[in-house]
Amino acid sequence: MALHIALLGAESTGKSQLGLALTAHLRDQTRLRCALVPEYLREWCEREDRTPRADEQRAIAEEQWRRAEAAAVDHDLVIHDTTPLMTAIYSELLFDDPSLYPFAMQVQARMDATLLMALDLPWIADGLQRDGPHVRQPVDRAIRRALRDAGLGYSLVTGTGPDRLGQALNALGPLLRPRLGREDGLFGRLLQREDHLGGDWRCEHCDDPDCEHASRLAERLPRI
Repeated sequence: MALHIALLGAESTGKSQLGLALTAHLRDQTRLRCALVPEYLREWCEREDRTPRADEQRAIAEEQWRRAEAAAVDHDLVIHDTTPLMTAIYSELLFDDPSLYPFAMQVQARMDATLLMALDLPWIADGLQRDGPHVRQPVDRAIRRALRDAGLGYSLVTGTGPDRLGQALNALGPLLRPRLGREDGLFGRLLQREDHLGGDWRCEHCDDPDCEHASRLAERLPRI
């Protein structure tokens, strides 16, 4: 059965770049058959040359999940460059329509790991689906609140380039390790990294985008 990894985040927070980097790294360093499922909304907007109406949101969310399920048939790991949860959040924020949440949270509960992109990258205009930097904090809060209220965990990913990829791999280590053989290059580095990781930690403000888990950012760990 395939593992599902969700990449969530507000606009221009590096979801697509991290998805590409994760997929390339895992394909190179492991024997896992990895699939990246791109954001369907981007494809939809480019094809239609407009943003979707309220009544078109559900079909977009359902197609995003359909493609992920199809990828899971013949892959060991599926990386989701967004999930229906993002469609549900924008449907509520833009159209005051919360009706997609039940489906979105049902799908989100299927994720084996969720990586939330921090708001530490500059906003860059990119395509019709970008609404502007002013919506990033409301979207970030909505993501955190939805996950918290559903009792679903997530790992915050910060930094740029190799640092962002390294944090993502840190978070995925416990999930990936049972799937890796000793012949995989990533296996030894995960073992080494575990020796440097501290114990469990909590943040009572994990739905506050201004917090960004400062204690986690203070760690200085060797890169994978």
